[in-house]
Amino acid sequence: MLITKKYNFMSTRAQVRFATREDGVSFSEHPGKIHAQFYVHGDGYPEGLGLDIAMSVLKNDPISGWEIEHVQTLHGDLEYIYYIWSDYDKETWISIFKDNSFPGYSEDGELLPSKLNKCIFVGRPEQLITKYGSQEDESYYKLNTNNDG
Repeated sequence: MLITKKYNFMSTRAQVRFATREDGVSFSEHPGKIHAQFYVHGDGYPEGLGLDIAMSVLKNDPISGWEIEHVQTLHGDLEYIYYIWSDYDKETWISIFKDNSFPGYSEDGELLPSKLNKCIFVGRPEQLITKYGSQEDESYYKLNTNNDG
């Protein structure tokens, strides 16, 4: 019997940033300020990291492999930037930007103008799972929380 395994050797780098939900601030734009930032070296695509973030928000599932960064750290090799938007007594929302040209923040904390970036998702964690969850992982990313599955 021959057994083959499929390996993914690609590192899809991403940053995860935490921002406060504020009136007048669009989830489909980079916010003026962030409060924390993490670098993720691999599996940063929405079907990987995006689903992990959604499940962590919904069910407190732990996520490993994040590196804490200063909020002004820049990378030239990013493919995705995630924003987790939260505040007291408000639902958590997630934004995903695809691109590697995010310019970052100035020394004064101001957002530098971006060149090319595209917001590919804005929504609640459940919506992210609906959009990016695969049939293969259906049992893991299932949202039904009652006892009959």
